[in-house]
Amino acid sequence: MKHYLDFEKPLAEIEGKAEELRALARENKDMDISAEAEALDRKAEQLLAELYQSLDPWRKAQVARHPQRPHTLEYVETLFTEFTPLAGDRNFGEDQAIVGGLARFNDRPVVVMGHEKGHDTSSRLERNFGMARPEGYRKAVRLMDLADRFGLPVITFIDTPGAYPGRGAEERGQAEAIARSTEKCLQIRVPLVSVVIGEGGSGGAVALATGDRVAMLEHAIYSVISPEGCASILWKDAEKMREAAEALRLTAQDLYALGVIDRIIPEPVGGAHRHREEVIAAVGKAIEEMLAPLEKLDPDEIRAQRRRKYLEMGKKGLAA
Repeated sequence: MKHYLDFEKPLAEIEGKAEELRALARENKDMDISAEAEALDRKAEQLLAELYQSLDPWRKAQVARHPQRPHTLEYVETLFTEFTPLAGDRNFGEDQAIVGGLARFNDRPVVVMGHEKGHDTSSRLERNFGMARPEGYRKAVRLMDLADRFGLPVITFIDTPGAYPGRGAEERGQAEAIARSTEKCLQIRVPLVSVVIGEGGSGGAVALATGDRVAMLEHAIYSVISPEGCASILWKDAEKMREAAEALRLTAQDLYALGVIDRIIPEPVGGAHRHREEVIAAVGKAIEEMLAPLEKLDPDEIRAQRRRKYLEMGKKGLAA
Protein backbone atom coordinates (compact mmCIF):
# COMPACT_ATOMS: atom_id res chain seq x y z
CA MET A 1 0.00 0.00 0.00
CA LYS A 2 1.35 3.38 -1.03
CA HIS A 3 2.05 6.00 1.61
CA TYR A 4 1.45 9.56 0.39
CA LEU A 5 3.12 12.62 1.88
CA ASP A 6 1.10 15.76 2.63
CA PHE A 7 2.12 17.53 -0.56
CA GLU A 8 1.29 14.39 -2.60
CA LYS A 9 -2.42 14.41 -1.68
CA PRO A 10 -3.58 15.70 -5.11
CA LEU A 11 -1.60 12.85 -6.65
CA ALA A 12 -3.24 10.37 -4.28
CA GLU A 13 -6.69 11.49 -5.44
CA ILE A 14 -5.86 11.00 -9.12
CA GLU A 15 -4.21 7.61 -8.63
CA GLY A 16 -7.10 6.60 -6.37
CA LYS A 17 -9.65 7.44 -9.08
CA ALA A 18 -7.68 5.45 -11.65
CA GLU A 19 -7.63 2.44 -9.34
CA GLU A 20 -11.37 2.77 -8.69
CA LEU A 21 -12.04 2.65 -12.42
CA ARG A 22 -9.90 -0.46 -12.80
CA ALA A 23 -11.68 -2.11 -9.85
CA LEU A 24 -15.05 -1.45 -11.53
CA ALA A 25 -13.73 -2.95 -14.77
CA ARG A 26 -12.57 -6.08 -12.93
CA GLU A 27 -16.07 -6.50 -11.48
CA ASN A 28 -17.81 -5.85 -14.81
CA LYS A 29 -15.97 -7.43 -17.75
CA ASP A 30 -18.22 -5.60 -20.24
CA MET A 31 -17.10 -2.19 -18.99
CA ASP A 32 -14.27 -0.61 -21.01
CA ILE A 33 -12.65 2.18 -19.05
CA SER A 34 -9.08 1.71 -20.29
CA ALA A 35 -8.98 5.11 -22.04
CA GLU A 36 -10.21 6.97 -18.95
CA ALA A 37 -7.77 5.12 -16.65
CA GLU A 38 -4.84 5.77 -18.97
CA ALA A 39 -5.73 9.45 -19.11
CA LEU A 40 -5.66 9.59 -15.32
CA ASP A 41 -2.31 7.74 -15.33
CA ARG A 42 -0.85 10.36 -17.67
CA LYS A 43 -2.23 13.14 -15.51
CA ALA A 44 -0.75 11.53 -12.39
CA GLU A 45 2.63 11.08 -14.10
CA GLN A 46 2.68 14.73 -15.13
CA LEU A 47 1.68 15.90 -11.65
CA LEU A 48 4.35 13.69 -10.04
CA ALA A 49 7.02 15.24 -12.27
CA GLU A 50 5.82 18.74 -11.37
CA LEU A 51 5.80 18.02 -7.64
CA TYR A 52 9.35 16.62 -7.63
CA GLN A 53 10.81 19.11 -10.09
CA SER A 54 11.40 21.79 -7.49
CA LEU A 55 11.07 20.40 -3.97
CA ASP A 56 11.76 22.98 -1.27
CA PRO A 57 13.95 21.95 1.70
CA TRP A 58 11.01 21.06 3.94
CA ARG A 59 9.47 18.80 1.31
CA LYS A 60 12.86 17.19 0.77
CA ALA A 61 12.95 16.49 4.51
CA GLN A 62 9.57 14.78 4.22
CA VAL A 63 10.77 12.67 1.29
CA ALA A 64 13.97 11.75 3.15
CA ARG A 65 11.83 10.44 6.02
CA HIS A 66 9.40 8.50 3.83
CA PRO A 67 8.78 5.17 5.59
CA GLN A 68 8.94 3.25 2.30
CA ARG A 69 12.41 4.44 1.26
CA PRO A 70 14.95 1.61 1.08
CA HIS A 71 16.79 1.21 4.38
CA THR A 72 20.27 -0.03 5.18
CA LEU A 73 19.46 -3.75 5.33
CA GLU A 74 17.86 -3.60 1.88
CA TYR A 75 21.04 -2.11 0.44
CA VAL A 76 23.13 -4.72 2.24
CA GLU A 77 20.96 -7.62 1.06
CA THR A 78 21.01 -6.41 -2.56
CA LEU A 79 24.53 -5.02 -3.04
CA PHE A 80 26.56 -7.30 -0.78
CA THR A 81 27.13 -11.04 -0.57
CA GLU A 82 28.18 -13.31 2.30
CA PHE A 83 27.02 -10.75 4.85
CA THR A 84 27.88 -11.90 8.36
CA PRO A 85 26.38 -9.60 11.01
CA LEU A 86 28.44 -8.86 14.11
CA ALA A 87 26.71 -7.80 17.33
CA GLY A 88 27.56 -6.10 20.60
CA ASP A 89 30.04 -3.50 21.79
CA ARG A 90 31.90 -5.92 24.13
CA ASN A 91 31.08 -3.55 26.96
CA PHE A 92 27.35 -3.13 27.61
CA GLY A 93 25.23 -4.82 24.98
CA GLU A 94 23.80 -4.90 21.47
CA ASP A 95 22.11 -1.96 19.77
CA GLN A 96 19.74 -2.87 16.96
CA ALA A 97 19.69 0.69 15.60
CA ILE A 98 23.11 0.15 14.00
CA VAL A 99 23.69 -2.99 11.97
CA GLY A 100 27.06 -4.08 10.65
CA GLY A 101 29.39 -6.89 9.86
CA LEU A 102 31.64 -8.54 7.30
CA ALA A 103 30.57 -8.91 3.68
CA ARG A 104 31.73 -8.89 0.09
CA PHE A 105 31.10 -5.93 -2.21
CA ASN A 106 31.74 -6.74 -5.89
CA ASP A 107 33.70 -9.74 -4.61
CA ARG A 108 36.04 -7.70 -2.36
CA PRO A 109 35.89 -8.26 1.43
CA VAL A 110 34.63 -5.20 3.31
CA VAL A 111 33.10 -4.09 6.58
CA VAL A 112 29.63 -2.61 6.06
CA MET A 113 27.43 -0.90 8.64
CA GLY A 114 24.68 1.66 8.96
CA HIS A 115 21.62 2.91 10.76
CA GLU A 116 18.53 0.74 10.40
CA LYS A 117 15.07 2.23 11.07
CA GLY A 118 12.96 -0.86 10.47
CA HIS A 119 10.07 -1.36 8.04
CA ASP A 120 7.00 -1.91 10.24
CA THR A 121 5.82 -1.06 13.74
CA SER A 122 7.52 -3.96 15.54
CA SER A 123 10.85 -3.62 13.71
CA ARG A 124 10.85 0.17 14.16
CA LEU A 125 10.41 -0.25 17.89
CA GLU A 126 13.13 -2.93 17.95
CA ARG A 127 15.47 -0.64 15.99
CA ASN A 128 14.47 2.43 18.02
CA PHE A 129 13.62 4.20 14.73
CA GLY A 130 17.30 4.26 13.80
CA MET A 131 18.31 6.29 16.85
CA ALA A 132 21.43 4.63 18.24
CA ARG A 133 22.50 4.46 21.87
CA PRO A 134 26.15 4.58 23.02
CA GLU A 135 26.58 0.84 22.57
CA GLY A 136 25.68 1.26 18.89
CA TYR A 137 28.52 3.73 18.33
CA ARG A 138 30.91 1.60 20.38
CA LYS A 139 29.98 -1.35 18.16
CA ALA A 140 30.81 0.87 15.15
CA VAL A 141 34.22 1.62 16.68
CA ARG A 142 34.81 -2.12 17.21
CA LEU A 143 33.96 -2.84 13.56
CA MET A 144 36.21 -0.06 12.28
CA ASP A 145 39.07 -1.41 14.44
CA LEU A 146 38.46 -4.82 12.89
CA ALA A 147 38.51 -3.35 9.39
CA ASP A 148 41.73 -1.46 10.10
CA ARG A 149 43.44 -4.54 11.53
CA PHE A 150 42.69 -6.66 8.45
CA GLY A 151 42.91 -3.94 5.79
CA LEU A 152 39.22 -4.03 4.83
CA PRO A 153 37.46 -1.00 3.28
CA VAL A 154 34.55 0.37 5.32
CA ILE A 155 31.21 1.28 3.75
CA THR A 156 28.58 3.06 5.85
CA PHE A 157 24.92 3.94 5.27
CA ILE A 158 23.50 6.94 7.11
CA ASP A 159 19.79 7.13 7.96
CA THR A 160 18.98 8.44 11.42
CA PRO A 161 16.99 11.31 12.97
CA GLY A 162 19.92 11.56 15.40
CA ALA A 163 21.43 9.73 18.33
CA TYR A 164 18.96 8.62 21.02
CA PRO A 165 18.59 11.41 23.64
CA GLY A 166 17.19 9.26 26.45
CA ARG A 167 18.39 9.26 30.04
CA GLY A 168 19.98 5.81 29.86
CA ALA A 169 21.95 6.77 26.77
CA GLU A 170 23.25 9.91 28.45
CA GLU A 171 24.18 7.95 31.58
CA ARG A 172 26.21 5.53 29.47
CA GLY A 173 28.14 8.33 27.75
CA GLN A 174 26.33 9.15 24.53
CA ALA A 175 28.44 12.21 23.66
CA GLU A 176 31.71 10.39 24.38
CA ALA A 177 30.66 7.40 22.28
CA ILE A 178 29.79 9.63 19.31
CA ALA A 179 33.10 11.49 19.66
CA ARG A 180 35.05 8.20 19.81
CA SER A 181 33.30 6.92 16.69
CA THR A 182 34.02 10.14 14.79
CA GLU A 183 37.63 10.00 15.97
CA LYS A 184 37.92 6.39 14.80
CA CYS A 185 36.66 7.40 11.35
CA LEU A 186 39.64 9.78 11.14
CA GLN A 187 42.14 7.28 12.51
CA ILE A 188 41.64 4.18 10.37
CA ARG A 189 44.07 3.57 7.50
CA VAL A 190 41.58 1.92 5.14
CA PRO A 191 39.13 3.55 2.69
CA LEU A 192 35.91 4.79 4.26
CA VAL A 193 32.97 5.56 1.96
CA SER A 194 29.67 6.88 3.35
CA VAL A 195 26.25 7.33 1.75
CA VAL A 196 23.40 9.35 3.30
CA ILE A 197 20.34 7.40 2.12
CA GLY A 198 17.67 9.22 4.15
CA GLU A 199 18.15 11.40 7.19
CA GLY A 200 21.59 12.45 8.36
CA GLY A 201 20.80 13.76 11.80
CA SER A 202 23.41 15.61 13.85
CA GLY A 203 26.34 13.84 15.57
CA GLY A 204 24.49 10.56 15.27
CA ALA A 205 25.16 10.76 11.52
CA VAL A 206 28.63 12.33 11.65
CA ALA A 207 29.83 9.43 13.83
CA LEU A 208 29.54 7.10 10.81
CA ALA A 209 29.93 9.63 7.98
CA THR A 210 33.37 11.17 8.50
CA GLY A 211 34.60 9.38 5.42
CA ASP A 212 37.07 9.81 2.58
CA ARG A 213 34.08 10.20 0.25
CA VAL A 214 30.57 11.14 1.33
CA ALA A 215 27.62 10.85 -1.05
CA MET A 216 23.96 11.73 -0.60
CA LEU A 217 20.87 10.62 -2.40
CA GLU A 218 19.23 13.53 -4.20
CA HIS A 219 16.36 13.87 -1.71
CA ALA A 220 18.27 12.95 1.45
CA ILE A 221 19.03 15.52 4.16
CA TYR A 222 22.07 16.04 6.40
CA SER A 223 21.99 18.57 9.22
CA VAL A 224 23.16 19.47 12.71
CA ILE A 225 19.55 19.38 13.94
CA SER A 226 16.08 18.54 12.66
CA PRO A 227 13.97 21.40 11.23
CA GLU A 228 11.45 20.94 14.06
CA GLY A 229 14.17 21.03 16.72
CA CYS A 230 15.75 24.11 15.18
CA ALA A 231 12.38 25.89 15.01
CA SER A 232 11.64 25.04 18.65
CA ILE A 233 14.94 26.59 19.74
CA LEU A 234 15.04 29.67 17.51
CA TRP A 235 11.37 30.59 17.31
CA LYS A 236 9.93 28.59 20.24
CA ASP A 237 7.52 27.18 17.66
CA ALA A 238 8.01 23.78 16.02
CA GLU A 239 5.49 24.78 13.33
CA LYS A 240 8.13 27.04 11.79
CA MET A 241 9.96 23.98 10.52
CA ARG A 242 9.69 25.19 6.92
CA GLU A 243 11.64 28.34 7.71
CA ALA A 244 14.14 26.29 9.70
CA ALA A 245 14.64 23.83 6.84
CA GLU A 246 15.45 26.74 4.52
CA ALA A 247 17.94 28.24 6.98
CA LEU A 248 19.71 24.96 7.81
CA ARG A 249 20.81 24.31 4.21
CA LEU A 250 20.30 20.61 4.76
CA THR A 251 19.70 19.45 1.19
CA ALA A 252 22.19 17.49 -0.88
CA GLN A 253 22.41 20.39 -3.34
CA ASP A 254 23.28 22.90 -0.60
CA LEU A 255 25.83 20.60 1.02
CA TYR A 256 27.52 19.79 -2.27
CA ALA A 257 27.87 23.52 -2.99
CA LEU A 258 29.36 24.02 0.49
CA GLY A 259 31.85 21.19 -0.01
CA VAL A 260 30.47 19.10 2.85
CA ILE A 261 29.69 16.13 0.57
CA ASP A 262 31.48 14.87 -2.53
CA ARG A 263 28.69 13.47 -4.66
CA ILE A 264 24.92 13.58 -5.25
CA ILE A 265 23.27 10.34 -6.38
CA PRO A 266 20.19 11.19 -8.51
CA GLU A 267 16.82 9.73 -7.63
CA PRO A 268 14.18 8.89 -10.26
CA VAL A 269 11.09 11.10 -10.47
CA GLY A 270 8.97 10.40 -7.41
CA GLY A 271 11.86 9.56 -5.08
CA ALA A 272 13.62 6.41 -3.91
CA HIS A 273 10.45 4.96 -2.36
CA ARG A 274 8.84 4.65 -5.81
CA HIS A 275 11.89 3.16 -7.55
CA ARG A 276 13.65 1.05 -4.95
CA GLU A 277 15.62 -1.32 -7.20
CA GLU A 278 16.80 1.48 -9.49
CA VAL A 279 18.01 3.59 -6.57
CA ILE A 280 19.80 0.70 -4.84
CA ALA A 281 21.61 -0.08 -8.11
CA ALA A 282 22.62 3.59 -8.49
CA VAL A 283 24.00 3.64 -4.95
CA GLY A 284 26.01 0.49 -5.62
CA LYS A 285 27.51 2.04 -8.75
CA ALA A 286 28.41 5.23 -6.85
CA ILE A 287 30.08 3.27 -4.04
CA GLU A 288 32.22 1.37 -6.57
CA GLU A 289 33.25 4.60 -8.31
CA MET A 290 34.20 6.24 -5.01
CA LEU A 291 35.94 3.20 -3.53
CA ALA A 292 38.08 2.04 -6.46
CA PRO A 293 40.48 5.05 -6.57
CA LEU A 294 40.93 4.99 -2.78
CA GLU A 295 42.09 1.37 -2.82
CA LYS A 296 45.10 2.38 -4.92
CA LEU A 297 46.42 4.71 -2.20
CA ASP A 298 48.93 3.90 0.52
CA PRO A 299 47.22 3.36 3.93
CA ASP A 300 49.05 6.28 5.52
CA GLU A 301 48.12 8.53 2.60
CA ILE A 302 44.46 7.51 2.92
CA ARG A 303 44.41 8.65 6.54
CA ALA A 304 46.40 11.82 5.81
CA GLN A 305 44.08 12.85 2.97
CA ARG A 306 41.00 12.23 5.09
CA ARG A 307 42.31 14.33 7.96
CA ARG A 308 43.29 17.14 5.57
CA LYS A 309 39.83 17.06 4.04
CA TYR A 310 38.10 17.76 7.34
CA LEU A 311 40.69 20.23 8.61
CA GLU A 312 40.28 22.24 5.40
CA MET A 313 36.52 22.06 5.75
CA GLY A 314 36.84 23.50 9.26
CA LYS A 315 39.09 26.30 8.04
CA LYS A 316 36.59 27.25 5.32
CA GLY A 317 33.84 27.32 7.92
CA LEU A 318 35.83 29.66 10.17
CA ALA A 319 36.65 31.92 7.22
CA ALA A 320 32.98 32.11 6.26
